[in-house]
Amino acid sequence: MSASRKISSGLKTFVSDIANGLFEITHNGFAMLGLVVVFVAVTLTVRPEIRELGESRLIDWLQARQVSLGLQEAPPELADRATAADPKDLPQQQATVAYWLSKKYRVAPEPVSALVAEAYDIGGRTKLDPTLILAIMAIESGFNPFAQSAMGAQGLMQVMTKIHGDKYENFGGHLAAFDPVANLRVGVKVLQECIARAGSLEGGLRYYVGAGNQEGDGGYAGKVLAEHARLQSVAAGKSVPATPPAQAQTVPSDDGGAGTVEKVAALFRF
Repeated sequence: MSASRKISSGLKTFVSDIANGLFEITHNGFAMLGLVVVFVAVTLTVRPEIRELGESRLIDWLQARQVSLGLQEAPPELADRATAADPKDLPQQQATVAYWLSKKYRVAPEPVSALVAEAYDIGGRTKLDPTLILAIMAIESGFNPFAQSAMGAQGLMQVMTKIHGDKYENFGGHLAAFDPVANLRVGVKVLQECIARAGSLEGGLRYYVGAGNQEGDGGYAGKVLAEHARLQSVAAGKSVPATPPAQAQTVPSDDGGAGTVEKVAALFRF
């Protein structure tokens, strides 16, 4: 046999061996893939919790992918960040108070319901009447979480953020003054300190409004206590007219609001 024929025969043998090898590998690979598919199918059938977990993670991934591509809105979990609650989910007394405040101050019942629930919760922990807390919010801001007085008192409870900024540290900083729940909690803490300093509720309200060392408080304490009495009656199930204020209280007047009469605010660091 000539050298060229030997070379040709050797190449044919080499190509044939490679083809056979690829066939075996491919055949075995498909066989292995089939076994894996069968194993996975059996596992998911026997262990449904694994299937449910996989489906849940796949759906989450697909939703996140769609959001990132702008194909759908953000997931519904973001709605949980809103300060709102269904008044129907509240205890009867709280729901009654929420509906009354909603009607009087012309605000939606859902956010008011969340504030009522928070006031009752924190009131129980601080031994303060929740209707007192709500009365202060009503007089201070008319339930406007973005209210700000000319003197710089901010939020639902009209707290002087510059003076009590340290109290917002646990809530992420001074901008939390406009977070309704954070402002409510800080305001209650300030109120507690004012009452402790004055030794009485009425005196504490005078300190709260920044008029502790002044002859008068512009009628602030009287307004809060009057609204407090109305809210107590509402909570007790009595019929109380929910007459809206003559002027919308979106921004506190100069005769009310923690800090709006604080001409000596720098002296008070409760």
